[in-house]
Amino acid sequence: MEHKNSWVKGKTALITGGAKRLGQAISLSLASYGANVIIHYGKSKKEASELAEKVQQYGVRAWTVSGDLRQVSEVEAIFDKALQLESPIQILINNASIFDKSDLCTFSIEELCDNIQINAMSPLILARKMAMQKIDSAIINLLDTRITEYDRTHVAYHLSKRMLFDLTKMMALEFAPYTRVNAIAPGLILPPPGQDLSYLEKLAPTNPLNSIGSTEEITKAVIFLLDSIFVTGQVIFVDGGYHLKGYTYG
Repeated sequence: MEHKNSWVKGKTALITGGAKRLGQAISLSLASYGANVIIHYGKSKKEASELAEKVQQYGVRAWTVSGDLRQVSEVEAIFDKALQLESPIQILINNASIFDKSDLCTFSIEELCDNIQINAMSPLILARKMAMQKIDSAIINLLDTRITEYDRTHVAYHLSKRMLFDLTKMMALEFAPYTRVNAIAPGLILPPPGQDLSYLEKLAPTNPLNSIGSTEEITKAVIFLLDSIFVTGQVIFVDGGYHLKGYTYG
């Protein structure tokens, strides 16, 4: 399908954690709308290379770039390497994250720092690099519906995503008028690694729509935000209404 009027067409996008799961779906969706795609990966080199070949089948260009999001110097280098591949970069999707169990009474400072560095600081570092271009551009941060309440079994993760939620609004103000910054907070979209769809189906009754979502719902939200040139500082909850319940996780 051709999308002649989309803002996305002809732009270049950098997607962190773009080789697998939700990142892969976003990479393919952007390509289908005519965007060139730079796929960031940490350890998934094979998957990233295979995805780049699929992306190119849409008639756009694709590259891969590696980098450890735990290391500040490597995060900065990711954007610099991406610019060497294609310049400028008009779309940044901060998708990569870690999701480890932790509770308030026992998590270590190292665990908290890891979560904040990967889930919040890395997006900020890349976003600042993006904004320095001072061009018409857009950033989308991937959050989590859990940010509205208290996830007591993933406390370090929860705190880092809350930080990214606040950073989204701050960046939207600071990076205007050149760069729009929005976020998407997914709910029941993909089961955790090692689980199948039945894991999500059991949880479906916990949201008002009594259903589970798909990666297509996320990619639709991505395209909507990129094409909406008068929207910034917003968070779209793609969660079947889960965030409305005042639910305490765990």
